[in-house]
Amino acid sequence: TVQNRGKECTSLITRYRCPNPNLILVCIEEILTRIQDETEGVPIRTVKSFMTKIPSVVTGADIVQWLMKNLSIEDPAEAMHIGSLIAAQGYFFPISDHVLSLRDDGTFYRFQAPYFWPSNCWEPENTDYAIYLCKRTMQNKTRLELTDYEAENLARLQRAFARKWEFIYMQAEAQVKIDRKKDKIERKILDSQERAFWDVHRPVPGCVNTTEMDIRKCRRMKNLHRVKKSVYGITEEGKQSQSPVHTPLQHCRKGTKEDVEKEISFLRTQLDRHCMKMSKVAESKEPSQQRVKKWGFSLEEALKDPAGQELFLKFLESEFSSENLRFWLAVQDLKKMPQEEVAQRAEEIWAEFLAEGAPSSINLDSHSYERTSQNLKDPGRYSFEDAQDHIYNLMKSDSYARFLRSNVYQDLLNARKKGKSLTGKRLTGLMQSS
Repeated sequence: TVQNRGKECTSLITRYRCPNPNLILVCIEEILTRIQDETEGVPIRTVKSFMTKIPSVVTGADIVQWLMKNLSIEDPAEAMHIGSLIAAQGYFFPISDHVLSLRDDGTFYRFQAPYFWPSNCWEPENTDYAIYLCKRTMQNKTRLELTDYEAENLARLQRAFARKWEFIYMQAEAQVKIDRKKDKIERKILDSQERAFWDVHRPVPGCVNTTEMDIRKCRRMKNLHRVKKSVYGITEEGKQSQSPVHTPLQHCRKGTKEDVEKEISFLRTQLDRHCMKMSKVAESKEPSQQRVKKWGFSLEEALKDPAGQELFLKFLESEFSSENLRFWLAVQDLKKMPQEEVAQRAEEIWAEFLAEGAPSSINLDSHSYERTSQNLKDPGRYSFEDAQDHIYNLMKSDSYARFLRSNVYQDLLNARKKGKSLTGKRLTGLMQSS
């Protein structure tokens, strides 16, 4: 039943403990099929907005209510959390912005076409992205104009593919000609679905990239009949074969118990290797000049990079204000925890940073403190949202500005520009002097 599959899906995607990611996709897509059912699903409708019509949309509130009813979820916040994890994979998306999360209000959402579902093993190339951006510039419509970050990406891709740009331009031009022959409403829907696909694979700066670690890609490296799929066509690599290419999940279903155990062992090995690789990056004291320079773009960029986050934390320790970043990071981790562990961890964060006599007390305004204390009466993943925003803005306007002017950042930036390295002893000395 959909309730049982829904509970399984809820358990899998909130705990991230499933040995085979395709099981999660199967559960999600079964739910997506039911949620779009004409009789049992959410109402998909066309709404009027001033002089225009917005076709094939649902509201966030409708999705939340359906998830609660059909997946036996009692807490609306939990339904929003599950929905946001599904939205992060691109299965449905807001039509007004690029933030792939679910809101329990009248925000309009549209379902992604099954053609773009993650289970189809999409691995778009930069050339595909270049064709997409180039095509957008040709369509000459206000709603399709490139944003600043897309324009910057297009400029970088044009430099990178200078020798084959004529081919990319011709591909984009051919796509535009095909698109113009389609019905206006159909084209509007397809435009939004294609945009949402790239929001997953080339996300807006600052948004979570759910495609950074793809265990399925590692698994397919073992397959002799690999299929490489492009947004604009399918090419086959490796040995040519007329037999269908099976996904790891299909392989597990058809194989023996031994096959399944081998599959799980292989995936765990790949995950361990990835974790080791990320650990080494985080521990590295030799970030590239490009990485160091990027930390100066915004506090968000500095915190996204493990090395930048570590250096900023050390700077705050030298100013005796590291509790601000430690609180912010603790709240970030809280948002990713299993529901049954949230309440206890929320109490621990309160005791460490906000309670009277807290060992790492942070400075909150009265409004944020009052809102947070009220939220803690029924603790959830987002109980500290107001406090976290206040602390982030405090670091952004105060500590971060001093960090960029500090010797530790400026010397590291200049050393990277000159191709030099800073030893651990030199970094320590800079910390003490700054």
